[in-house]
Amino acid sequence: MDSERKIPFGFVGLNGRGTGQLLTFIDIPGVTVTAVCDVYEDLAENAADIVNKKYGFRPAVYTDYKKMLADGGFEAVVCCTTWITHAEIAVAAMRSGYHVAFEVGGASDIEECWELIRAEEETGKHCMMLENCCYCKDELAIFRMERLGMFGEVVHCTGGYRHDLRNEILYGRELRHGRLDNFIHRNGELYPTHQLGPISKLLRINRGNRLMTLTSRASKARGLEYHLNNNVDGVEYLKGTRFNEGDVVDTLISCANGETIHLVHDCSLPRPYSRNYSVSGTKGVYQDAPFDNAIQFYEVKDRYGPNVLYGDDHWSKFSEYEEKYRHPLWTKYINDGVKEGHDGVDWLVLNAFVDSVRNDATPPIDVYDSALWMSITALSEQSVAMGGAPVPIPDFTKGKWIHREPFRRSIYCLEEICEECFE
Repeated sequence: MDSERKIPFGFVGLNGRGTGQLLTFIDIPGVTVTAVCDVYEDLAENAADIVNKKYGFRPAVYTDYKKMLADGGFEAVVCCTTWITHAEIAVAAMRSGYHVAFEVGGASDIEECWELIRAEEETGKHCMMLENCCYCKDELAIFRMERLGMFGEVVHCTGGYRHDLRNEILYGRELRHGRLDNFIHRNGELYPTHQLGPISKLLRINRGNRLMTLTSRASKARGLEYHLNNNVDGVEYLKGTRFNEGDVVDTLISCANGETIHLVHDCSLPRPYSRNYSVSGTKGVYQDAPFDNAIQFYEVKDRYGPNVLYGDDHWSKFSEYEEKYRHPLWTKYINDGVKEGHDGVDWLVLNAFVDSVRNDATPPIDVYDSALWMSITALSEQSVAMGGAPVPIPDFTKGKWIHREPFRRSIYCLEEICEECFE
């Protein structure tokens, strides 16, 4: 391993999210960007200007990712395109000889998840979903507390994506954003990974536990239609559009070890932002909230008799615990100086990918995690279409979840807290 060598990367997808990730990425020590690509030439040229301003040279510019992969000149690819193209581009990148990371989003079909698995297993190139919420400060503190046994035995978790995105969706064509078509044509858990990612790591999914079945139900779709007809201008061509995506989609998942997971997708109604995260265990509970997170632990009170659990109904602010149980990665990060990008988590997840590329190592969010989390979208669509019928969740590890190979210990590890790596 050469820790001083600059690693060349290619970037595909350079709209708002992609440009934001590029601006964060180019500040990472030890990387360079030698190629940029977007189907919109002006976006690709703008990205090239950003790179040129940072590095003093202009990268190769493409509007066809296949041509970019064929020409090469880089060792790994970052993909920030629309949801339905992530798997396609990731598979092509691995089969062209490159490690690849791609932005979050759900799969359209289970077969594309299996294609990701086969591409990695057959090429030896690694694939990582850039699920930044796995590196959020609160989620990692909760993870540390769980690994210390503070929640006792975890029995249930909730999570979701509850975000008023009505304007972003309805102005999708003007913004050149992919959400609009998905909300018109699909109906299911479209964006499952922001909280399913941290929950899966907490519950050791794919490493001693697995997701078994899900059932999903969707409410009627009225929020976008009402907003379109009453609150927005300039998108008259959408008048009369029928949106298929239910305003609130609930998905209940069962796990092999008996835990349940409740996911909520809610982006078409006025509401404060929340990822709806909660962890329920035999000794304690954590509850995310739009304005203030709360936590409660139950202690044995002798005056109520031996072995009697007693809760005094006193909820504490999570901020009272966060610093004491802060993950050492965040302690290091704060000391180093938190970077931009969704309160800093973009920096961490991109660095985790760069670290895996530099070491030619399996990333902390591996292809089995990525395929599994993406699959929830396609599976939930099936369940919604069948009136909430249970749908089996594939085992993408093909039985290896029972006895997986040891994970790589590093500061970015999401399976355990590798204290020795911070010394």
